[in-house]
Amino acid sequence: MPAGPVRRGVRPPPGLRCRVPADFYAHLPARTQFADLADPAVYVPLPDEWTILITDVEGSTEAIHAGRYREVNYVGAAGIAAVVNTAGWEGVPFVFGGDGATLAVPPALREVALGALATLQAHAEERLGLPLRVGAIPVREIRDEGHEVAVAKLRVSEHYEQALFRGSGLAWAEARVKNPATASRYASRAMPGGGEDPYAGLECRWADIPSPHGETVSLLVAAVGADPVAVYREVLAEVERVYGEESHPVALAHLRLSSDPSHLIPETGLRHAGRRLARAGLWARNQVGRVLLRRQSVTSETDWGAYPRLLRASTDYRKFDGVLRMVLAGTPEQRRQLAAFLDERYARGDLAWGLHVSDRAVMTCLVVHRMGRQVHFVDGAEGGYTAAAEGFKQRFKSLVA
Repeated sequence: MPAGPVRRGVRPPPGLRCRVPADFYAHLPARTQFADLADPAVYVPLPDEWTILITDVEGSTEAIHAGRYREVNYVGAAGIAAVVNTAGWEGVPFVFGGDGATLAVPPALREVALGALATLQAHAEERLGLPLRVGAIPVREIRDEGHEVAVAKLRVSEHYEQALFRGSGLAWAEARVKNPATASRYASRAMPGGGEDPYAGLECRWADIPSPHGETVSLLVAAVGADPVAVYREVLAEVERVYGEESHPVALAHLRLSSDPSHLIPETGLRHAGRRLARAGLWARNQVGRVLLRRQSVTSETDWGAYPRLLRASTDYRKFDGVLRMVLAGTPEQRRQLAAFLDERYARGDLAWGLHVSDRAVMTCLVVHRMGRQVHFVDGAEGGYTAAAEGFKQRFKSLVA
């Protein structure tokens, strides 16, 4: 998961740092407009006693170059599934980053969450051959180093509320977890824990989704100038101007359950290791699902005519964790226009940016109830956010060097 900019922030007054109850996130009012991410007033500082958990697939770039981007994305999303299945959904804000995830947990959930992630570490390496880094850093330590972490909640759909993070604290924490000089200090040493299936509901059953306009762009933008609020508002306005209302990467006309058995390897490999018939059984279920979807059938669990729109409404194709992350469907000309705008602002020292271009999106799904609570993690195929981070990091380093 690419780290965002590390800039020192203003710490909240000591009194404010103590007033927030431990379960505050579960009761935090949700915003309804994504553009609110630019408004500092909508964020609440995380309590000092909370812990930031960071997962990161080691060697993800090499794995993606080897064609294993679906497996990398699945393990990245599995960190979220393992924690929320063990610790509960309501009180744990999280963000998916492609090859990893960031979560924030209160003291009462810290050990159980780390136990679930330790199980994932073992399974990811043993079953998929993907080593996973897991780090834990107290919010108090992040603040003591002069950085801030604040959170807001966005109602994406009636079935999914998404966390938004503000401040330089997550980027600072991720850098410490990944830096060889500091990694051992923050590496989790928890013993494996969690239930029999800590990844319940985590699915990878949809075919890659072709862009309806030719390109699927994974975009990273971080404001680094004197007025980040203005910069983010300007970027959001430019994305809207260039891409318009038809930029959603999950095109309903192209949404298909996969008929390729290899697409089921991440799910069967991680969740059903040792069960030789698991992939065949899941493939057969997918073929039945393709028929039900085509006929728009209604079963006891699913209204297949309504489900594609419900799914699309509950995607995380745009998010904010100190870095603006978006997956956009568009034309090459639209991408060139946006890149020219971003390059101009980069030359002025206002922002760092990076993007990756594919012709399709990949989706990993966490489904609690088929017609209820769920989130669909979206990335660009063949690299996505991980590949976009290469240019992003180069530009960022040139601005802060």
